[in-house]
Amino acid sequence: MLDIRLIRENPALVRQALEKRGESRDIIGVLDSILEIDERYRSLLRRTEELRAKHNEMSRRLGKNEEKSPQLITQTRQLGEQISSLQQQTKEAKGVLDSLLLELPNMPHSSVPVGRSEDDNIVVRSWGKPEKLSFKPLPHWELGENLGIIDFHQGVKLSGTRFYVLKGLGARLQRALISFMLDVHVTEHGYKEIYPPFMVKRECMVGSGNLPKFGDNLYHDAEDDFWFIPTAEVPLTNLHRDEILSADSLPLYYVAYTPCFRREKMAAGKDTRGIKRGHQFDKVELYKVTNPENSERELERLVADAEDICRKLAIPYRVVQLCSGELGFAACKTYDIEVWTPGCAEWLEVSSCSNCGDFQARRANIRYRPEPGAKTQFVHTLNGSGLALPRVLIAVLENYQQADGTVLIPEVLEPYLRAT
Repeated sequence: MLDIRLIRENPALVRQALEKRGESRDIIGVLDSILEIDERYRSLLRRTEELRAKHNEMSRRLGKNEEKSPQLITQTRQLGEQISSLQQQTKEAKGVLDSLLLELPNMPHSSVPVGRSEDDNIVVRSWGKPEKLSFKPLPHWELGENLGIIDFHQGVKLSGTRFYVLKGLGARLQRALISFMLDVHVTEHGYKEIYPPFMVKRECMVGSGNLPKFGDNLYHDAEDDFWFIPTAEVPLTNLHRDEILSADSLPLYYVAYTPCFRREKMAAGKDTRGIKRGHQFDKVELYKVTNPENSERELERLVADAEDICRKLAIPYRVVQLCSGELGFAACKTYDIEVWTPGCAEWLEVSSCSNCGDFQARRANIRYRPEPGAKTQFVHTLNGSGLALPRVLIAVLENYQQADGTVLIPEVLEPYLRAT
């Protein structure tokens, strides 16, 4: 959520930020509505306070008036009714204002390149060279089926399209990757492992920025109003909802493995082959809570931690800075990490590392006190995949495939796959 004071005092800056993101006229129009409702809300507040002061004065006069003037009693009662009506109008205006504020995305950081599409993204650096194999590489869906480790037919049989079953060494490889990534982030990068619920309350979705914007892409249990998480970012954001943290507790580093659930509404025919996109997938998520002064530095470290997994797996990758038009709803700055997959012959995103500034903290009311007695400030939150499956699984299968159709195991995963 954007700071209402910023919108109020510098609407031109906010409008320019929305234009840089390529937002629709409807969203830019929300800004005008916010300014209008905010003015009405503040006017109602002022009028209410004026009448309340007058009411208090009349009440004091009644207390001193031994004869209890009927006219004064009537005026005091009527004024109280006016105040009650104004309070209701003020409450309604505040509700509308808060709802409108939830519709605005975050503002791009000043260092984000301006652009409209992925063509305007910038490749910051790369590691490793895509190896030119001496044979025609197979895509993962053929490798998986030939090796009997990915079963698409049974996935559809159980749950429908965009589901699959991992079998035998396929399931073990998936589990090995998850355990390996968690171990590296905990033991080498200093994150605390969290095992959160996979269903959360509505306010958690609002706090992370998923509601109301992405309601159509979320799975929801209407009876209990539970929401299936699209990423561990949701529960991790809300671990400290409505809390005031001490300055010396920051930064906080969290890592969590969870399945993720998304409707994945896409254009027909887009990424329909294999396991690149599905309604359910696994991910290891990195999350940081920090003070504003250090958030940019923490973003660079977050990206480095995710890159380290790619290097340890010896998979070629590149880091791409997203332009303003490609930023996610809650992000003010984002780097994507993409791995090369020779079978698909494309770069696949396995991590999107974002600095959200105080955007999520305002929605979830997460603050810290810089020093004892100081005024509280909103923290900054950051998140990124460390990494996301099944695309890491795809990269392993396609980069480590052999001419005879077998697949080698990355050296770092061997301890996790040894027979017991």
